Amino acid sequence: MKKIYPNAAAALDGLLHDGMFIAAGGFGLCGIPELLLEAIKEAGTKDLTFASNNAGVDDFGIGILLQTRQVKKMISSYVGENAEFMRQYLSGELELEFNPQGTLAERMRAGGCGIPGFYTKTGVGTVIAEGKEHKDFNGETYILEEGIFADLAIVKAWKADETGNLVFRKTARNFNPPAAMCGKTCVVEVEEIVPTGSLDPDSIHLPGIYVHRLIQGDHEKRIEQRTTRPAA
Repeated sequence: MKKIYPNAAAALDGLLHDGMFIAAGGFGLCGIPELLLEAIKEAGTKDLTFASNNAGVDDFGIGILLQTRQVKKMISSYVGENAEFMRQYLSGELELEFNPQGTLAERMRAGGCGIPGFYTKTGVGTVIAEGKEHKDFNGETYILEEGIFADLAIVKAWKADETGNLVFRKTARNFNPPAAMCGKTCVVEVEEIVPTGSLDPDSIHLPGIYVHRLIQGDHEKRIEQRTTRPAA
């Protein structure tokens, strides 16, 4: 099966449609699939639902799709760095389903493992638990959360071999592996593609069985909050 494509637009060709559900990796601006998000913007696909830890910032990450009104709903944990996200949510233009970070990651992982739902204590007694099934185990109350099964997963990795085995760099791993697992089709952008067999098997973070399409590209790698010490 051909996995390597020349660019993001080619890798997404035939996969995008209005109203689709997309799982996106990344945390803040770290490890986000910026090239694929730009290609989705250029394609004009609309009424999208995204499962992602956050929506980037106003002019980067999923934020560029909010600016063009291509996103209908966000399933997220943190939304504090995006003024347009806040404006659209407060004005009723954008649907929002809040998920604790661990719950969101586990919902993605569960979907990738074919698990339709699981019980967790996280969120019990809060608005997160409203409308969800409650069940007691050993005297403790848990709520039922559903696995995420997305139409498409878009993720960013550091290296891949030609079969799609992935290596992530440090904290840029974040939500990328579980996001990759839960998509019916997974498209990955990487900084480097190396020959098959050149990656240490013990260093592979996600096996290529989850990866359907792959591109190599140049990345901007913005810093979300630059923090420095005063000059001496």
